[in-house]
Amino acid sequence: MIRVQDVILSEDIATAKFACDISKCKGACCVVGDAGAPVSKDEIPVLRKAFRKLKDKLDSVAVEKAEREGVVLGDAENGYEINCIDSGECIFVEKTDNGVATCAIQNAYYKGEFNWEKPISCHLYPVRLKHIAGMDYANYEYIPDLCSAGCRNGEDRGIYLSDFLKTALIRRYGEKWYSEFIDVCMEVRSK
Repeated sequence: MIRVQDVILSEDIATAKFACDISKCKGACCVVGDAGAPVSKDEIPVLRKAFRKLKDKLDSVAVEKAEREGVVLGDAENGYEINCIDSGECIFVEKTDNGVATCAIQNAYYKGEFNWEKPISCHLYPVRLKHIAGMDYANYEYIPDLCSAGCRNGEDRGIYLSDFLKTALIRRYGEKWYSEFIDVCMEVRSK
């Protein structure tokens, strides 16, 4: 484990190579799993706003499920997650002509139609955060069915997971933290 300020991270976040290859995995992280993406209480109003704005672009099954059960499920004690349809697909999935699952929120953000990119847990994936006793614990959640194409792509291109996640990590912790984090990563890699 490594520590940067009040964040404890698994060492493999510093040493693993990874770069999403969505053309190969087809956006599996948005469609596979036994629960929706974890979200913070602060993100819930933004997700509800995104749903209202984007529901015409979403699958009708997803819209029906969200309108019946809610955009976000859970509670303060057990945590919150984005609702999914019965197949496990996030309600915000938008499919390309090639069958690739993409995030409708992120697509709208890139087009300048929405001012928020996506939940931080999605932005940081394949790293997952747990907040315990005032500290974040970050783990690299390697799932072969989801991540093997990203691992191969990272190896082929020489991209470390820590570099791939730069924008998401800066969004979460800031530039100063990220700079310290990269210094620690370089130290870990030199051992």
